Amino acid sequence: MDTGTPATAGRFGALLHRLRTGAGLSQEELAHAAGVSVRALSYMERGHTRGPQRRSVQALAAALGLDAADTRRLERAASLGRPRPAPVPDTAPPAAVPDAAAVPDAVAPVGTPDLLPRAPRGFHGRAAELAALSRATAGEAPVCLVVGPAGVGKTALVLRWAHHSRDEFPDGRLYADLRGFGDTGEPALMEVLRDFLPALGVPHHRIPESANGAAALFRSLAADRRLLVVLDNARDSEQVRPLLPGGRRCVTVVTSRNRLPGLIVTDTARPVAVDVLAPQDGTMLLATVLGAQRVRAEPAAARQLAELCGGLPLALRVAAARLAGRPTWSLGAMAAELSDETRRLSLLDVEDTGVRAALRVTLQQLPPHVSRQFAHLGRHPGTHVDRYSAAALADTDPAAAESSLERLAVAHLVIETTPGRWTMHDLVRLYARSLDTGPHALTRVLDHYIATALAAVAAAEPGNEDCFPLPADFLPPAAVREFDDRSAAVAWYAAEREDLTQAVAAAHAAGLHARTWRIALTLWPLIVWRVRDGWVPLLQTALEAARADADQHGESRVLNVLGWVLIEEGRIAEALTHLEAASALASRKGDGAAEANALIVLAMARAALGGPDEAAKTCERAVELARGAGDRTIERLAMQHLARHWADAGKWRQALDTATEALAFDDRPGTADVPRILLLMVSGEALLGLGHETEGIGQLDLAAREAETSGYEDGAVRALGALLRVSPDAELRARYDAAVARLTKPA
Repeated sequence: MDTGTPATAGRFGALLHRLRTGAGLSQEELAHAAGVSVRALSYMERGHTRGPQRRSVQALAAALGLDAADTRRLERAASLGRPRPAPVPDTAPPAAVPDAAAVPDAVAPVGTPDLLPRAPRGFHGRAAELAALSRATAGEAPVCLVVGPAGVGKTALVLRWAHHSRDEFPDGRLYADLRGFGDTGEPALMEVLRDFLPALGVPHHRIPESANGAAALFRSLAADRRLLVVLDNARDSEQVRPLLPGGRRCVTVVTSRNRLPGLIVTDTARPVAVDVLAPQDGTMLLATVLGAQRVRAEPAAARQLAELCGGLPLALRVAAARLAGRPTWSLGAMAAELSDETRRLSLLDVEDTGVRAALRVTLQQLPPHVSRQFAHLGRHPGTHVDRYSAAALADTDPAAAESSLERLAVAHLVIETTPGRWTMHDLVRLYARSLDTGPHALTRVLDHYIATALAAVAAAEPGNEDCFPLPADFLPPAAVREFDDRSAAVAWYAAEREDLTQAVAAAHAAGLHARTWRIALTLWPLIVWRVRDGWVPLLQTALEAARADADQHGESRVLNVLGWVLIEEGRIAEALTHLEAASALASRKGDGAAEANALIVLAMARAALGGPDEAAKTCERAVELARGAGDRTIERLAMQHLARHWADAGKWRQALDTATEALAFDDRPGTADVPRILLLMVSGEALLGLGHETEGIGQLDLAAREAETSGYEDGAVRALGALLRVSPDAELRARYDAAVARLTKPA
């Protein structure tokens, strides 16, 4: 049966197969070594490729390790399969020139069309993406969607792959820039088809006048051909669909800054995501432009440049272009300039090319309310936003903010790192900060954090005193996140810790002192749970802000928390200074509850200096003050610490009686908080000291389990440690080790 494959092509394939198997190589191994795709190699061996190009044959010969004679044999077999133009006589008989109108599809014979732009220069890396592109373009009539942010190198990747895979498309390679993100306007459908159809042999005068007719003709011509169609810079799915060839052997590759989910739904497009380059690949990209010697001379500066450019190939190429034009500049000098965030974007622009230009055009494609949300994201002090913080920034509601965030994610201007949390590439964030948003965006998001953290405190430590009154000029958010229980509040704190810390720094830098110390104080549940996590610098900033705000209540509260953290760090002398100041401030104001709070922590410092009896007396005074102020929360806290000091002094009966009385204050059965867990521990230790081992172990085990369940790792370590001293077994040791691991793991 005639397969339509010339015998000479089969001869080359058979020879290549024998040489490969003789070398003991699989198709995958030879393809990788020669730099061709597995599919192209398979086509060659099966005789489906009429005659590979000379450079491909030479690459195969080198990968096979052929000697000169075998290389010539392989090249000869390949050349016999290559098509040759038919001789053209000086005068053709009339019958040899058919009337174009008599040809049904009015197509004249042509050579293999190739509309691809030149292969990109200085391309490096992307092995995983190239492999993913090859996988996505396998199968019948695949549509591959290459997506990623502006400047990430989508076009370069596709052109690299397309030129590398040209042997797989013997019937031609078509390319169109759909200019979906350019200033010059998108080409009309007919404009693209007037390029495609002549390349496929349609005379210009035979191209249908209607876009639908021209598109139908394109699909019919592509039906039986093995074509590659590259549709670059597509704005949306609608722009792409009329240009899909539809032939079973055709491959279409679309690039876009948008995700184009519609194309995935209607045409089963297979997405390939292109992300920024890793620092090592970014450094190698610099080397391809500047030369390896110049980069090797300053490896640390080259890596810093790659990191400052955020791994964005466009930014890296602009930085390299600036350095290439200044051969006397060092990479370190360029890195120092880029380190200045106020100048970074301007340094990454060359003429009309650069990061700002690319982002500006992307933003222009979006509705005004989405662009407005994007600009406000630049005022966020941290790195991640949720629907509530985004809403506060833009002074809108969470549903509208979430909708805008989803549109921005489709355009690759934000990245959803986990469900409901988005972040930005560093250079995108800098661009957003350069946009005008009007006043109060920072204040709104800081007040959002205050309101949300107060709600988290209420859920995490129900019944505890309010941290502080709200600022006089507080801007309430449209909606505040609700926390169903303690675990939800703990999860929020864990996720937002870094952003809350950055919010404190941003408020301080902006001179918003009333917000600075308040946000720092809202972190106190997290400080209690992870007291040894280096909180002193944050609290020192809060103290400075409270004093600048002339708020003595806030100053006293911050001094108190700071003193306690210093005690836990073993810096007792510093702690005493702060705690005595906190007590004096509260006493002068006549605030009994605040003074009691300060005395509780002051007693801890005195106990740390070896005076449990003096510490107990200080706590007894704190109990009196809290009782007089009618503050049962502080009274219970003071009794908890008093019980601890009695236990440390070996006065087990006083410790047990005090702990029992304080536990009776708990009017929320089934609720575990830190004071309750610590009271259970004291009660257990006191029972053990009085010789009631079974009851003591039971109380300590209850304390440990409540601490483990609530995420209070420091309490779990203490309670399990006390249990191990009286009941050492494997299960307790495993629980103790796990709690220590959780406590010492970075938050």
